[in-house]
Amino acid sequence: MSEEFPAETPASGHGTTGPAAKDTKDGRDVKDAGSPRDPKDTAGPDDGPGAATPEQRRPDGEDHDGPVSETEALRSLADGGGRDESERSDALRVGAIADAIAQRLNADASGTRIGTLALFNDAVSFGGGFHTGGSGRGDRAAGAGPRGSTSVLPLEAAELAEHTDLFVQPDHYDEALDDLCEHRLLVLTGPPGSGRTAAAVNLLAEAMALSGSAEGGCARLLDPAAVLAPGWEPPVKECGYLAVLEDGPAGVGAFSAAFGVRGTAGPAPWDGPGPGAGIRQLAAVVAALRAGRCHLVLVGGHDLAVAAGGPGGEAVARHRLTPVDPLAVAERRVLGHSGDPEARADLRRLLESSGAVGALREQPAARHAVHLASVIRAEGDVAAAVAALRDPSDQVRAWFDQYREPEALAFALAAAVLEESSYLTVADAAVRLRAALTAPEPAPADVRFRDRLGHEQQWIRLDLPDGGAGAAGPPRVRFRSALLGQVVLAYAWSSLDGRRDAVLEWLRRLLSHADLEVRARAAVAAGVLAWADHHYALHRFLKSWAGGTSWPLRQAAATALGVAGSRPETAEPVWRLLHDWARGGTSAYERRLAGTAANAVGGLLGRGAPDRAVAVLRAALDRGDDWGTLPAVAWGGLHLVHQDRAGHLLDAYLDWSEPQDLSPMVVKSLSAFVFAVSQPYDRPGGAGPYDRPGGAGPYDRPGGAEPADAGAGAAGVPLLLSGLPRHRERLAELWARALARRPVQDAALTALRAWIDDYADACPGSLDAIGALLLDIARRPGRHRERLLWWLAKWAGDRERPSRNAAELHRLLERAY
Repeated sequence: MSEEFPAETPASGHGTTGPAAKDTKDGRDVKDAGSPRDPKDTAGPDDGPGAATPEQRRPDGEDHDGPVSETEALRSLADGGGRDESERSDALRVGAIADAIAQRLNADASGTRIGTLALFNDAVSFGGGFHTGGSGRGDRAAGAGPRGSTSVLPLEAAELAEHTDLFVQPDHYDEALDDLCEHRLLVLTGPPGSGRTAAAVNLLAEAMALSGSAEGGCARLLDPAAVLAPGWEPPVKECGYLAVLEDGPAGVGAFSAAFGVRGTAGPAPWDGPGPGAGIRQLAAVVAALRAGRCHLVLVGGHDLAVAAGGPGGEAVARHRLTPVDPLAVAERRVLGHSGDPEARADLRRLLESSGAVGALREQPAARHAVHLASVIRAEGDVAAAVAALRDPSDQVRAWFDQYREPEALAFALAAAVLEESSYLTVADAAVRLRAALTAPEPAPADVRFRDRLGHEQQWIRLDLPDGGAGAAGPPRVRFRSALLGQVVLAYAWSSLDGRRDAVLEWLRRLLSHADLEVRARAAVAAGVLAWADHHYALHRFLKSWAGGTSWPLRQAAATALGVAGSRPETAEPVWRLLHDWARGGTSAYERRLAGTAANAVGGLLGRGAPDRAVAVLRAALDRGDDWGTLPAVAWGGLHLVHQDRAGHLLDAYLDWSEPQDLSPMVVKSLSAFVFAVSQPYDRPGGAGPYDRPGGAGPYDRPGGAEPADAGAGAAGVPLLLSGLPRHRERLAELWARALARRPVQDAALTALRAWIDDYADACPGSLDAIGALLLDIARRPGRHRERLLWWLAKWAGDRERPSRNAAELHRLLERAY
């Protein structure tokens, strides 16, 4: 076929036809792009003497001040924005995962007011930071006497009745009672809120009655460790004694020593006997109880259970309490011992309709069931009581007041950032954060987070894959309430003043984690932190990340800004910031800020406000002879396409390229368009976090939302080809403009052949859609038909790679005219 064909008219059809090889637009001469030339010929005005050498060219020109040339920017764009294929794919996957997580966060909070999210402005003080040596509470209970004293507090009749009258027995209660009667000393352990104190009082009352000593009553030992003093005797004979130990290593320090495991639960808070003497002393305590016809129940949590399970534990009876079903507690408190099925059914309906069932699943402590039961008995506002219970703010504040050890804090924050991840992923991150919160240790600590989940971390659950323990897949870490993770992050960031630097540095390290899901969740967490105080977050970390030389860090900043601006109260400041960055100068730092702004509007922000997103892209792109932001804007536009906002973007490209001359904005716009139609759609899936066998993905939780593009488009095919029928008129005009103008024409021809040869067969119906598109282009006035016929014939007859699809399309165009 001859390489000559008639001169063309402008792509819009508004010009005139003439023998010269040039188009006219508004009377101005435009460089001809109609003559057939080697598609690889991309010579431009910057390729003459003095042009930058390859060694001087950097990816997207981000590392040097001053304007970036057209040639350099177009070459960077042709290379995918200066990033290798793996890095680009990772960035897209991280963005998609983060987008889904952020959607779920907003969906979870929709219509819910988190009461103390005003805590961002609270004046909450922890007295200078964490207290790493203990639980943060006093060493002894209020009213306790000096060490070695036998201060006791009798349990009054009203308190006994409160614990015993409507008591619901936990599983294996009778076994614990038999053990107490036989050994006289019972170590009763269970998580806080499991009803362990009520169970201890009932056990003591029944054991005393069975031994014929009920008249002696029950009393509380105010200083439990006093029983280990040499020569201790029960202060009152024929009495049942209750000793409640504080949770945490410090609370059970003395008893750890007595059981011979001083080094396991931490140092003892007293200068008592060594392990050997402690074991002997336990035998003396049991003998003293027998002599006085008394019983003693030691109540504690995980640390006491560990201590009692060590050497010497065989000297006493031990029982791990199974928490009672809070619904059973509520029923007993409301209905008493009545077995009326109708009343029970009415109560169940009330609990379901008011949301109490869900609230008690999230916070299963018996005291919450008791409180709700009191509201029901008083005919109060049950819905209001449930709403107050489900508000996570008070729960978070109370937890942070109680637990200040690095182990507890580190796991809570790791779960808040990486919720839905596997246990091992969360635990490893928590170990690193714990190391940042403590003094250097000579060897890694033996920290077993899993053992503590049901005790100090009751708000977190460990979910096995569907099918139970035998099912494939790792257990996943989840908060019981969907809102807890956000509030934990916000509270820690706003209130733990001595630890912000450590938390931020740890979070930044997660942004370079090998697991893409970890990176995405860390970026979203950074955005959640910005909800607390966006101005502080901007100047503390977001701006330095956004303008940094690390591309993954800039991607993380864009994600965080999208999350930060997704709430109504922070949207306007974030949009203003992005517009300011987009309009910045030509220094390398300002150009990176503009690129981050373009990236940010391609995510959540762009989906919610596409017109504003397009305005930011234009501001970032319209910089005259500085082409340095072109790759970032092209990527931002592609992300908008993935957000199902292709129509807004294509309208913008049509508007910006309307002059159809060689002005920078026209060439930049058409180049960004060609980039968008060239990039295959890397749909999240396969072996990534969206397709974990037996596992939970970001969409698996109630309230989770899929991205707008989920399910749309074939993997590995440009999304604009998959959506061609929806946008055919816009695409036809933009293709016509791009194919008619140098230097865009060469990239456009390459992209069109990829559509025809590489992608058409991978997407059902695409070849017919491409044929309809080419017919639309060919009908436009000018040389479009001749150009298409020439290139289709050339590709069909290519000796090295003949194109069957091009030949078919060539026949289609010939028959149509």
